[in-house]
Amino acid sequence: MLTKRDTVRPFLRRSIHSQILNEVGERILSGVFMPGDILPSENALSDEFKVSRPVMREAIKVLAAKGLVDPRPKIGTRVRGREQWNMLDPDILNWSFASREAEQYAIHLSEMRRMLEPEAAALAARRATPAQIEKITEAFAGMESWPEETPEHIVHDLKFHQGILEATNNPFIASTGHLIEPALLFSFKLTSQLQEARTESLPRHRDVLHAIKAHDGDAARAAMSVLIDEAWADIDEYVAKRGGSPARDTTN
Repeated sequence: MLTKRDTVRPFLRRSIHSQILNEVGERILSGVFMPGDILPSENALSDEFKVSRPVMREAIKVLAAKGLVDPRPKIGTRVRGREQWNMLDPDILNWSFASREAEQYAIHLSEMRRMLEPEAAALAARRATPAQIEKITEAFAGMESWPEETPEHIVHDLKFHQGILEATNNPFIASTGHLIEPALLFSFKLTSQLQEARTESLPRHRDVLHAIKAHDGDAARAAMSVLIDEAWADIDEYVAKRGGSPARDTTN
């Protein structure tokens, strides 16, 4: 499992507000504070972080806006149930992948990608403008120019998937692009630990690109499904080696 050091920005580079927000948020996502728990008082947290109560109060307000906590006068700040957390919030996604349940969060997000991205690829094949297709093509060229184990490759991989979401020309689908980043980064860290993992990644991306260029929605959908399924299989293998449950539903 990834450690906090692997996934979080250097602590000292953040503002005081961000330090508090990230620390408390990560404690909630990692289970230090469980749903139903009452957080330590503002005074106690202010003393711990050596900040004023207004600063602490503002951080709690942000956590409440993300659905993580419910501040109540005379009761305290209670951690809300997981079903009330805004899991699509970029901060919550980052905290998820810094937690001890990161593998499980990767599985859940992979399931969402499996439902979203093939249909997005089909839409992109039908709707993408020449400029959008060129952007996806450039991202693929960047992937080709760097070995798959390098950070540069994964940056271009991210741009490839985000470019497809943008090329749907649906603002709601395009806005989910930030979801792909932590999923890809974490998936890459997992599969990079597997010998021969991701060996089919580049050809599969090429298949998606060719289908979009040909404006063939059915082929784009099928190619993206294969691409994500193979990445998901890598996660399955990693989790199985660690003695966990399969990532995919294998009952069908």
